[in-house]
Amino acid sequence: MVLGDVEVVRIVEWHRPFAPASDMFPTVAAEVWQDNADWLAPDHWEPDSGRAVLALQTWVLRSGGRTVLVDTGVGNGRERPGMPPFHRCQGDFLGLLARAGVRPQDVDIVVNTHLHVDHVGWNTVDADGEWVPTFPHAEYLIPAADDFHYGPDNAYGKGRQEVDRLIYEDSVAPVHRAGQAVLWDGFHRIDEHLTLESAPGHTPGSSVLRLTSGGDRAVFVGDLLHSPVQILEPCCNSSACLDPEQAVTSRRGILARAADERELLVPAHFGGPGALEVRREGAGFALGPWAATGPERSAAGGSTAGDGSAAPGDASR
Repeated sequence: MVLGDVEVVRIVEWHRPFAPASDMFPTVAAEVWQDNADWLAPDHWEPDSGRAVLALQTWVLRSGGRTVLVDTGVGNGRERPGMPPFHRCQGDFLGLLARAGVRPQDVDIVVNTHLHVDHVGWNTVDADGEWVPTFPHAEYLIPAADDFHYGPDNAYGKGRQEVDRLIYEDSVAPVHRAGQAVLWDGFHRIDEHLTLESAPGHTPGSSVLRLTSGGDRAVFVGDLLHSPVQILEPCCNSSACLDPEQAVTSRRGILARAADERELLVPAHFGGPGALEVRREGAGFALGPWAATGPERSAAGGSTAGDGSAAPGDASR
């Protein structure tokens, strides 16, 4: 997509059924999935198994002559005990970037919307047994609250697991040692088109990236939403939200602004076209048109056209 003066390229590490929807979204009634099955399947839900379908993806933004990556997926060769989908993965993420015309040395900025396993993995690569930054010339923008929580001090004081220590040690600490980490809190301007804002709840430092260029607006919301059902049911969190009440507040605020300002909503894990507009409907929200994106290419191979046919709304943008 091109939004104003910013080019947006989608890199899909994988797109597949992930976990039972009832486990991922324990407060979403089964009827919500069934009543919306005609458009949730196959991109967002697998009716036969009841599993939520997720895309694991990175968004590449070319803005003001610089290349910005929004989140960096799972990474290769990581020890992730207790997380089978992410344990010792081997994928072709760097090959996908190369085919999109992005070499590691070309990346100027890496944005980690938060520090969960599937958003920081390609921050680093293994160089002869040592984890080093994948993008040698990039500035890595890391939410300070997440860095404090998941780092050695564990300031937040809850929700930190042993695997979080491993994630920090192989995917975040090496960026600090290389002097490439920039911690921010509250608000951070990247350039005239791109800004970061805190949106806590999913994690202490969860954040969104806003794009404003010409008449176009978009908001990259990370894990504030994992599934389109959370647009219909914004009070329903994923099971990974550390502060459920705060997550709901952040989600509702993001959805309200997206609806009022006609921002394109770009979550980290939506399949299909991957991005859509939101509309107000009474006291809640409804799905608007899906974005028109090019072919979705994944590290697992193959492609699916992002034509919006799996969901309601006009697919053109």
